[in-house]
Order: sequence, then C-alpha cells, then structure tokens
Amino acid sequence: MFNLMKTAILMAAITALFMVIGSFIGGQQGMMLALMFALAMNVFSYWFSDKLVLKMYNAQQVDEQSAPQFYRMVQELAQRAQLPMPKVYLIQEDAPNAFATGRNPANAAVAATTGILRVLSERELRGVMAHELAHVKHRDILISTISATMAGAISALANFAMFFSGRDSEGRPANPLVGLLVALLAPIAASLIQMAISRAREFEADRGGAEISGDPQALAAALDKIHRYAQGIPLETTERHPETAQMMIMNPLSGGGLRGLFSTHPSTEERIARLMAMVRR
Repeated sequence: MFNLMKTAILMAAITALFMVIGSFIGGQQGMMLALMFALAMNVFSYWFSDKLVLKMYNAQQVDEQSAPQFYRMVQELAQRAQLPMPKVYLIQEDAPNAFATGRNPANAAVAATTGILRVLSERELRGVMAHELAHVKHRDILISTISATMAGAISALANFAMFFSGRDSEGRPANPLVGLLVALLAPIAASLIQMAISRAREFEADRGGAEISGDPQALAAALDKIHRYAQGIPLETTERHPETAQMMIMNPLSGGGLRGLFSTHPSTEERIARLMAMVRR
C-alpha cells in the first residue's frame, strides 16, 4: 500500500511539472495539452517503460542455455525470496552495474552488465542480484522505471520550452530568460523528486538483499568493488540517458561536491557501514 502511495505521489508531482512547463509554452491551452500528454505518459510508463529502458541499454534476454550459471543464480535467489522467476538480461558494457525493472513481481526483469560478471566473485554477484530481487519484492521497480521515463520526457519538454519560448496567461510572448530558467530548473526538479524517494529505497534493498542472500558481507564487498571500478569505467548508455541512473545498484553518474548532493543513491560508505552492522549482530 505504501509503495502504491509513493507511485501516486510521484505521478502527481511529475504531472504538475508537465503542467507548469505546458503553461509556460502555451498559457492555459498549453497547460491542458501538457496535462493530457502527462496522463498519456503515465499510462505508457505503467505498461511499457520497462521494455523502453531495456531497449535503451540494448539488453539481451538470456536463459539457462545461453547463460546457465548466471540464470541459475537468479533462479535460486528468486526461490529464496519467494518470488516468481523474473526475466534475465545481460548488457554488453564494461562498467559493473545492475538494475531491476517491471511493473510488478509477476512481470519483473533483472539486468546486469557483462562487466559486473567479470569484476565480481560469484558470492559478490549473488549479493548484487539479491539486492535487485529485493527491489522486486518491495515493488520499487515500477516507481524507479516510471520516474526514469517521466524525467526523460520532462527534460525533452523543457528543452522545447527553451527553444520555442512560450506565452504568458494572456497569450503574450514570454521572456526568453524565463524559458532558459524553465529548461534548467525543470530537469533539476524532476531529479529532486526522484532523489526524494530513491535513497531510502536503496537502504531497504540493501537490507532485503542481505536477508535474501544470507550474506550481507558479500553485498558490502560488491558495493565497494563496484564503487571503485565505476570511477574509471563510464556506463555509456547511462551517460546518454542520465534519467535512468537512479535505477542502478550504484549511480554511475554520482560524484563528489555539488553532484553528490543531487545523487539518487546514498553514499557507498554509509551503505557498507549498515551492511557490516548486520554482520556483527
């Protein structure tokens, strides 16, 4: 019930952003058009955003024949978590990372990069995939996938507002500086909405993943290793589609300074500390 409420709040907040940008572009008429567009995007996101994200990453579905060890690992963890078997995908990228997507546990998918399979030990990889299955079990995947799709649409609409200026409530041309502010601030507002619900969700998935795998230390070691590798190996698809960064187990775009303040993920150090506290219990 709580996750359904979070999804509703997310949709409402991003729909309001659409309306603000639409009002700037075309006054009251533009606001109504943006509202209709936002409602259509919400429906589309619910049913198809998982397929869109997997396509963005050119993820290839695998089975017990094409990736036997990895597939059986996910299968065993799904059984431990008492979840339906999700679809399993591999992404041909060197950067180590993974994510889950889908609108509910019965229609879920987990994806991992080929880089993470090379970098992590089997024990560490189990911890990572258990983390992703915890997202599935907690029904986080719909929230993260919808927010990724909608944030991308907001950025596109904001850029449209900048180049085509806009109109005030009386139909007069708006100040082009306002258009520039809309283009800059709207994507930031979308990111803040994502960030508001994402950090707590990662802590819960770490805890849940540690419980599913029965090995919090392995997940802690995996997070440390992914963090160190991510500094030097960019996840190229995420750089082209930054709105999807919050879906990953480790935000590949996060960094120090101001960028770190807007990260959708909590600090790796704090995540590891919480997992190691579970080991000591």
